[in-house]
Amino acid sequence: MLYAVAAGLSAAILAPLLGSGHLLYRDAVSTPRSFVTDGALGLGGVAPRAVPQDWVVANLSRVLDGGVVVTVITFAALTLAGVGYGRMASRLVPAAGRTGAVAATLVSIWNPYVAERLLQGHWSLLVAYASLGWIVVAAVEILDRDRTPGPEWGSWARLVAAVAIAGLTPTGSVLTAILVLAVLGLPLAVARQRARFGIVWGILILGALPWLTASIAGQATTTGGSDGFTVFGARAEPGLGTLGTVAGLGGIWNADAVPASRTIWWAAAATVALLIVVGVGAGWLWRHRDGGSRTIGVLAAVAALTIAAVTIAALGPVAAGLSSLAADVGGLGLLRDTQKYVALVVPFFALAAAAAVDCVRRWVPAGFALAAVALLVVAPLPDLAWGVGGQIRPITYPADWTAVARIVPAEQGAVAVWPVGAVRRYSFTGEPSLNPLPRMVRATVTDSGELTVDGVVVDPAGGRGAEVDRVLTAGGSPAALAALGVGWVVVENDSPPSLLAQDAAVVFRGADLTLYRVEGPVADRDASTWSRVAVITAHLIWSASILFALAVVAVAARRRRPR
Repeated sequence: MLYAVAAGLSAAILAPLLGSGHLLYRDAVSTPRSFVTDGALGLGGVAPRAVPQDWVVANLSRVLDGGVVVTVITFAALTLAGVGYGRMASRLVPAAGRTGAVAATLVSIWNPYVAERLLQGHWSLLVAYASLGWIVVAAVEILDRDRTPGPEWGSWARLVAAVAIAGLTPTGSVLTAILVLAVLGLPLAVARQRARFGIVWGILILGALPWLTASIAGQATTTGGSDGFTVFGARAEPGLGTLGTVAGLGGIWNADAVPASRTIWWAAAATVALLIVVGVGAGWLWRHRDGGSRTIGVLAAVAALTIAAVTIAALGPVAAGLSSLAADVGGLGLLRDTQKYVALVVPFFALAAAAAVDCVRRWVPAGFALAAVALLVVAPLPDLAWGVGGQIRPITYPADWTAVARIVPAEQGAVAVWPVGAVRRYSFTGEPSLNPLPRMVRATVTDSGELTVDGVVVDPAGGRGAEVDRVLTAGGSPAALAALGVGWVVVENDSPPSLLAQDAAVVFRGADLTLYRVEGPVADRDASTWSRVAVITAHLIWSASILFALAVVAVAARRRRPR
């Protein structure tokens, strides 16, 4: 039942993407085929923000179109999120029954957090979001062996799989680390079960192995700019303030990545409706607490602390102080988009929704109780349906992109792009997006790593990419580009740099793109052989751990079935 409900809700949200086409809006980029380049491995001179997701998509796109791969992963993430949170509710609030589990599924899929992250293009973050409910279930099984049928190693394997899958993006690893340590690590430490506590840390490191290895082996700086927390802090919605917005699971930093219904006074009404459900359920959980409610208490504490921390981090002086600290402390920038961590609030909200059904059905049948909760959750956010009000829709790449991707080989120099910068606004998309070229061609595309938001430089340019951008801005001397290892330049308009147009050969010219060949590029200097071997090995270990853990889970589940 949970799978049917979750899949139905996911289909209602992602319906425009279930046909042909590719994603190209904001941070969401899918291409017909992508490749395992140094950039995909996190060795392209910029921080490994898309590791190991780019490696996964590149390998899967050998078999399926990359647009299909990303759509299937996103659909699976939403569906498994609903099922995971529903199973968590069944485990921790068993009195709520199936209707309570369905309520938990509804809340976990149909909420502002999901809507805003979809609009920002953070499909891989939703994979981590989907893992949280499954992590809680596995942790509870490990802590409560007496009431869990089957072998313990099945529960550990489920934890390994969930944590590793969440590691598809670095933020996912941080989210799962916080939740795993709170729900499982802390009780094991208090009980002085050092061996099991050590296993927990090993699982967390294994789940983050690809991007941790890329961070160590790569040449990118691990510090950010001096305005990161200020720019990416949680944003207040109309009539709510920052605290109310975060408590309502909203507040993404980008005001353009918000459902239309959350941009007006209706946001306050919708938040009140959600918090009524959570408040009723939380009160019910408190009144019916017993010795088995320890995990519920931990999840409530995690939710409360997360709401407080995200709200405080958005305050001007605090955000400024954290931004300055991130400029000096490596890795702290991973936390700057603080609203991402509102995902940690959802496990308790899902439990509260289940408990609300259990509470209300004292007076009405269970179906009516579920309908009341569904009305308060779904009705206030109607524009989550159909691609968040039609804002998410697939595109078709013009023929020039396929032609250029077919021409550029893997071993004849890196690719530079003009105009410089990672963010684009193409006529065939209508929305700002990242440049899709790094995921379309076989060679590494140079990237300075500069990130600018509303005119504020959040991450300064650096490395070879910055040098390439300076050369292009100065006219694009082919000799200077070749000295930097550039063998190709893709020009996205009819105004190429003057020296490049004068001295470089045109290999392809189309309506949208022009491809120039730069002769004699020096060998790539961004990544050494040992760093590639180290990062690829880490990816292989990570992926093997997922496959092995899922196989163990399947075997354990089969043993649980009554014969």
